[in-house]
Amino acid sequence: MIQTVGIIGSGTMGSGIAQVAATSGCKVKVFDTKQEALDKSKQALEKVLSRLIEKGRIDQGEKARIQANISYVNTLKGLSDADLTIEAIIENLDIKKKVFSELETYVSENAIIASNTSSLSIASIASSLQKPERCIGIHFFNPAPLMKLVEVIPAVQTSTQVTDKVMSIIKDWKKVVALAKDTPGFIVNRVARPFYGESLRIYEEGLADITTIDKSLKTLGGFRMGPFELMDFIGNDINYTVTETVFEAFYYDPRYKPSFTQKRLSEAGYLGRKSGKGYYEYNKNGTIIPNEADSEVANDEVQAQYILDRVLAMLINEAADALFWKIASAEDIDNAMTKGVNYPKGLLSWADEKGIDWCVNTLDNLYDEYHEDRYRCSPLLRKMAREKRSFFSK
Repeated sequence: MIQTVGIIGSGTMGSGIAQVAATSGCKVKVFDTKQEALDKSKQALEKVLSRLIEKGRIDQGEKARIQANISYVNTLKGLSDADLTIEAIIENLDIKKKVFSELETYVSENAIIASNTSSLSIASIASSLQKPERCIGIHFFNPAPLMKLVEVIPAVQTSTQVTDKVMSIIKDWKKVVALAKDTPGFIVNRVARPFYGESLRIYEEGLADITTIDKSLKTLGGFRMGPFELMDFIGNDINYTVTETVFEAFYYDPRYKPSFTQKRLSEAGYLGRKSGKGYYEYNKNGTIIPNEADSEVANDEVQAQYILDRVLAMLINEAADALFWKIASAEDIDNAMTKGVNYPKGLLSWADEKGIDWCVNTLDNLYDEYHEDRYRCSPLLRKMAREKRSFFSK
């Protein structure tokens, strides 16, 4: 029974996870070394809950209950009574391992220790513990209270009991669980790479400008944000680092190759909305400042379709390969992309809709044009095309 939840890190993600757990009735302790950061987390929660009251989502009593469930501590020892602790700090393996090693000296033998890492090895993090079988990945998406998906990632050391218990807890917190293998990027940050990478490639080749690519994927594809808008929203420094991490972790597989365009923007400090400039320029409210050239972008349906088809085929290929390598089930892969990054459709369902032959032919055409391993078709897609199968039988 999980009664007390510890949160390491009081930033946006840590505070969001704390809100989720407290709303579900758990006693939550948020840890940070800086009192200023803890105060900021407390103020942010007050603002969020007050906004929910204004919208009629909760009442004053519910707000008081949630706030009463959260306390703030400035020592790791303050988390000693936590049944489950979730770490949400900087994406640095050495720092995480050091924190986990110290935390283990305070918590009980049966306490679960989890990381919210988006791309680092859970097995490596777990190796810092005397009881690595208690360690697991619990990856929330930002903002944690709103995003439905949580990836649960057992390491090779993680016990079955811990995995089952964590999946049950996350479901009790009204989240959709996607069980993923401990591989770079897990599901979402692996499968989503072509949304950014192939769009950048199209731009770097001079086939279309940033606005045209974004508009094509939103208008024809139904994506809520275009890839360049989304990279600016995430932060070009963060998005580039994740891409670089996945690229290196997959032994420099060309499918995950980072872009010099994004690297240069990151180096220049053009990080997106948070810096006021990225692929777009932003006003003080974080709204894109229209570019005069935007209105001159031709509404070329053939070009827009080419952009969508190219990016979509690469996304489907990545999703199919994740299934081929048993990273997750077909259902979890589709749930991950619709619930974790708000894709308009699950990619494997989308593949069924477009036709497996279409996927294979589009990828083969790209390979024939470029002769780059980046465009190799997943063996699973090729096999399914031969056998006339679909991902989800109708």
